[in-house]
Amino acid sequence: MTSTVFPLGLVLCALALPAQAADAADPTAEPTTEALQVADAFLEMRTGPGRGYPVFHVAQRGEAVVVLLRHTDWFKVRSARGAEGWVERAQLQGTLTAAGSPKTFRDLLVDDYLARRVEMGAAWGRFKSEPMLKLWGAVRLGESLGVELSVGQVQGLFSGTDFWHVNAVAEPWSDKRLSPYLSVGVGSFSNLPNQSLVGAVDTRAKLANAGLGLRWYVTERFVARTDWTLYTAFVSDQRSREFRALTLGLSFFF
Repeated sequence: MTSTVFPLGLVLCALALPAQAADAADPTAEPTTEALQVADAFLEMRTGPGRGYPVFHVAQRGEAVVVLLRHTDWFKVRSARGAEGWVERAQLQGTLTAAGSPKTFRDLLVDDYLARRVEMGAAWGRFKSEPMLKLWGAVRLGESLGVELSVGQVQGLFSGTDFWHVNAVAEPWSDKRLSPYLSVGVGSFSNLPNQSLVGAVDTRAKLANAGLGLRWYVTERFVARTDWTLYTAFVSDQRSREFRALTLGLSFFF
């Protein structure tokens, strides 16, 4: 009995390995086993995940299909008659769940971003009326909250300004491809006048800031963003100065 079961187990494992290897080779594939009902007139199933693959089977209205795998905006499904093929997300959204409600699918790009935690980016803009370059690194603490460290430099006509600040960033609609956010933080400000100016002195101060921004998830790893920030430099106990900045940048998720 033992000699029969052992070879059979080896055969089953050998048959399973190619399918597992295929899934492991594609890090963007997302397995699932959700059952749905076709609500449109038909559901076209293709031989591969793309419009360039031919349609080889059509599931009719009322027929049940099981979602096996997701690859970007394409889903591998199995029909009630056992046919397995790929369906585009736009067409699969014309199906019903077991509860009878329309099925929706979240944007995979946004889901990928929410799963990542570390971000780095750069932006160019205007600080008051002078050109500014800003670099930042950020860590996402949750779906709608993060911490960001920024360093920047402003090269003016008569002086140069260096600054850094740490911000708390709130992104209440982080599951949207166009996502607004708010930020508040504190840091340090240093203004260095040109050496050619007579009697000019360096100015160093504590810095506070608050900003509004908009993020746009562009590709699998890149996000573009623009933000408007109000900076307040506390030059002394009795005096402070305000600066407004507008930037446009691009960041990269790890």
